[in-house]
Amino acid sequence: MRAVFVIVGAALLLAAAAGDGLPAGGAGRPARGMAARGVVEAAAGRCGAGWTPARAGRQTLMLRNGGSAVAEVALVDAGSGAVYAEIEGLAPGTVRPMRVRLGAGVYALRCADHGAVDPVTGPPVRVTGPGRGGPAVVPVGENDLYGPARAYERHVAAGLGRLAARTDGLRAAVRLRDRRAAKAAWTSAHLAYARLGAAYGAFGDLGDAVDGLPDGLPRGVRDAGFTGFHRLERGLWRGEPMAALAPVADRLARDVRALRTAFAGERVDPADLPLRAHEILEDTLRLQLTGAADQGSGTALRTAAADLAGTREVVGLLRPVLRPRFPALGEVDRWMDRLGALLEGWSSLARLSREERERLNGTAGRLVELLASVATIAEPRRTPAGARPPTPPVTGGGR
Repeated sequence: MRAVFVIVGAALLLAAAAGDGLPAGGAGRPARGMAARGVVEAAAGRCGAGWTPARAGRQTLMLRNGGSAVAEVALVDAGSGAVYAEIEGLAPGTVRPMRVRLGAGVYALRCADHGAVDPVTGPPVRVTGPGRGGPAVVPVGENDLYGPARAYERHVAAGLGRLAARTDGLRAAVRLRDRRAAKAAWTSAHLAYARLGAAYGAFGDLGDAVDGLPDGLPRGVRDAGFTGFHRLERGLWRGEPMAALAPVADRLARDVRALRTAFAGERVDPADLPLRAHEILEDTLRLQLTGAADQGSGTALRTAAADLAGTREVVGLLRPVLRPRFPALGEVDRWMDRLGALLEGWSSLARLSREERERLNGTAGRLVELLASVATIAEPRRTPAGARPPTPPVTGGGR
């Protein structure tokens, strides 16, 4: 089942929708409470046909894709283009409900066949009567994200320079067979890598070579494909001979320099940046706060703090896009501060009490939930050519 989305609190959140859609013209009946005035066409060729004027309040539109291509449908303010609800992946020959709360105003459906360059806007429909509507979000275009993406590239390029210098220092300490110095250099270099955060999607195979884990490798920790920071971490903290670790450190330094060179010719996809803000801390929950990534250094919480720093960087760059669209941005800032305070001064998960771990997990989990809204609100959306509206203040839906 593809998702039905509605605007809730100026965030696009998953709405309850059962099944994969009703076959158009089939025998299935909508569940009670889903009845609408009639079926509304959602294929680009007949976008909005069948939607008639309505009274303000909660609406359920039964959208039918009578075309031959998968459709994407949004219900928008006819003037500003702000999105109140949307359905992605409406298959040909199916009917899906779109539930939304609308205040008095003029609205339209915006339909696009999958892969089409521009969507089609249906005829305007007037909604009358008292009552508040739900909030809406003005669509973000790729041009809105171009500046933040380019700024992030510059941030990552500078970070890769620092990372290369620190891995060279790590390599030198290993070659001198100074385990204590090598451990300190490993921690410094690994935290520099963690702070790169949202760039990992552009690193490809080199990212796995630099920071991959043994999970899924045929021979696990003994597999030749297990390289990089975590392979060296395992050797340093588990007492492997320093001479045997020299080739591992050499390979890591080479891979980091190759990564720096390769990234100079890459571009961060603007559409990826809002998603990464969410995914960085998702990985922190999965890998650092469970201890799954720890190969012996006991630095999971310091890595989590570095991940948080990477998240702050992304949110900061997206702030101009989010500020007029996302009322909970201040809440995101507060929860980032809370998580930072809980991580400050800690390194190993093993030193936390059960209560402290639960508080840490709960705080990180809440922040991930909020950042999921960032990813959805700032997702680039297609608008009709020449119809790009100015960005108004976020509204709570009163009309």
